[in-house]
Amino acid sequence: MNMVDEITRAHRELFDGERKDLVIRRRYDAEIEDVWDACTDADRLKRWFLPVSGELRLGGRYQFEGNAGGEVLECEPPRRFKVSWVMGEAPGLSEVEVKLTAEDGATVLELRHVAEVPPEMWEGFGCGGVGVGWDLGLLGLALHLSGGEKVGEDTFHLTPEGRQVITASARAWGQAEEAAGIPAEKAAAHVAAVTAFYAPESGA
Repeated sequence: MNMVDEITRAHRELFDGERKDLVIRRRYDAEIEDVWDACTDADRLKRWFLPVSGELRLGGRYQFEGNAGGEVLECEPPRRFKVSWVMGEAPGLSEVEVKLTAEDGATVLELRHVAEVPPEMWEGFGCGGVGVGWDLGLLGLALHLSGGEKVGEDTFHLTPEGRQVITASARAWGQAEEAAGIPAEKAAAHVAAVTAFYAPESGA
């Protein structure tokens, strides 16, 4: 699998308003039931994303290890679910919705994250601050569905391929910002900041 190709193959959109609304859409060569199971089964989630505790059912509460938690707000197997997505005590709305569509033996996955983002975080990183993380997660799903191994979170950014993947993702989110009307200079600054955060130079 060419990981950079996996990143550039995805479609990204940003709707820039009082609430930030980012969308990633990509295709997986797997049946919809398999993709649904990979996204909703705790044992499979830890193999490509993170260990999760709680109840993965409508109305249940969940917590990803060292990451976000929340409540399962809506669930329509095997096509759609929506969850609240809260990091620590962060205030404000933050919800993630995943939609799956069967397409000729494959599955199109659309992930939408709508959030009220603190102004200082948006000013510094833009949508790439969250978007690159989602790209890396969905890359893990692609590896999992194809029978590959999960990349090492602690070392991936140190490898040449990891840096290429992160750079490609940050640039793609910069392009989404420009398409949403954000000035090119500001989008470029976000790309630089996000790349430095996710893949700092050795010794930085």
